[in-house]
Amino acid sequence: MNARFTLDGGDDLENRLDQTCAAVADAIRGAVPSDKLEAILLGGGYGRGEGGVLKTAAADLPYNDLEFYVCLRGHPWLNERRYGARLHRLAESLSPAAQVEIEFKITSLDRLRRSPVSMFSYDLLMGHRWLVGNEQLLHGCDHHRDPSRIPLAEASRLLMNRCSGLLFSRERLERDPFSCEDADFIGRNLAKAQLGFGDAVLAARGRYHWSCRERYRRLEKFFSEDDLPWVYDIQREHIAGMEFKLHPRRSTHARSILLEDWERLAALGKQVWLWIEERRLERSFDSPHHYVFDPRPKFPESPAWWNLLVTAKSLGLGKCLSREARHSPRERLFRALPILLWEQRSLNDPAVNALLRKNLGANSRDFIGWVRLYERAWKKFQ
Repeated sequence: MNARFTLDGGDDLENRLDQTCAAVADAIRGAVPSDKLEAILLGGGYGRGEGGVLKTAAADLPYNDLEFYVCLRGHPWLNERRYGARLHRLAESLSPAAQVEIEFKITSLDRLRRSPVSMFSYDLLMGHRWLVGNEQLLHGCDHHRDPSRIPLAEASRLLMNRCSGLLFSRERLERDPFSCEDADFIGRNLAKAQLGFGDAVLAARGRYHWSCRERYRRLEKFFSEDDLPWVYDIQREHIAGMEFKLHPRRSTHARSILLEDWERLAALGKQVWLWIEERRLERSFDSPHHYVFDPRPKFPESPAWWNLLVTAKSLGLGKCLSREARHSPRERLFRALPILLWEQRSLNDPAVNALLRKNLGANSRDFIGWVRLYERAWKKFQ
């Protein structure tokens, strides 16, 4: 357990976060039967002791979401159906007092013991704070503490989420009028991409670490003799992203400045994307267009029965009749995102239009419409 939520937040902020955790624990106890509740853990940056501190003239404030993992006895999917909506409403009611968004994720200790290693499970096991329960409950979960066992697909997933943030930022950059909220949203997602690109590369090389500070040290050391042409760009962006994560700030930059930063990061993201996907799928890709039109599955390791189950749960039984239902539903995102983010000029191409329509389930007349369709799919399959 970490003694603090942040590295350098003031006592008032630390006490406020401690009080929030106590209120959350009491609220969950009141919402879930006692014989179902196994444990509650705070994960994320605050659970690892590296939560963001938004420093203002008046006080230190929290910035990142508070991610609580609610472990319930029984099957997580059944518990999600039974308690998910209730806990979602509870999180919404607690968020205003916490001054940040509160999120509850339902899981079980048995599932954690039986599940393969992921970036999420590694981060959670290596850094968390108990609200209900203790370390003895994690007996049998030690395999999650080995970062070398994080599969390459996890690096791809992280990169997909950070590049999705860049795509949503691009849509905001085209809004008129351009608001302060738009500028802050874009600044936040640019910083996530800065950090995430380096994190994805480390995960792809089996060198990921739960601490963002240690990840930066590993980037400096590990790539000192690497031959990747964009290594120094990754290092430079990562330290800026780390600084934002620990000491976030609300962006007030003009649209033109944010656009310049976006273009630099989008170009770097394309290089990292193709490099990671070539390693993961063991084939070369000349461009994002080549990547999305390659007919071979993007997740060949994902079992067909699991893909059918997730498709039925997310899209309905009718969608299980299609050939694509045997592929990972996340493949829809991996075939649409590279086109929307890096090859917008090809949106009028009939073949590109058909590919997007097939993977996003509807048609659009313009870029903004395609982004909204993508965001709807992203919320289901990320």
